[in-house]
Amino acid sequence: MYSTIVDSTPLIKVSTGKHETTFSVNGSQMNPLEGFYATLAACAAVYAKKACKELGIPADGIAIDCKPFAGPKGALSLAKFKTDVRFPEHFTAEQKSAILDSIAECAVKKVVLEGAAIDFQVAEV
Repeated sequence: MYSTIVDSTPLIKVSTGKHETTFSVNGSQMNPLEGFYATLAACAAVYAKKACKELGIPADGIAIDCKPFAGPKGALSLAKFKTDVRFPEHFTAEQKSAILDSIAECAVKKVVLEGAAIDFQVAEV
């Protein structure tokens, strides 16, 4: 479960049983939409690390840059999310291909792609 308490500050703290993250509405920290994009980038890194572990090679030096592109409805419509990966020179073409294939399987991305049928509910309890 994810929980937050709304107050009069510009900060939004979201907690789980183990962790807490903070967003803001005044630009002092990421807003939730930026946090979502950051989550996609982090997911790419997780899958790159998993692939490297399976390949028995260190993930050190892999650089991942992600950029969202707004759709026709503006900033709140995501038309494209581009992930650029740079590898250190010692990675072979086969290793690069395996890592890129792994990144393409990011679980967060899959939720976005397949999640159109999500039943979002808002209710007073």
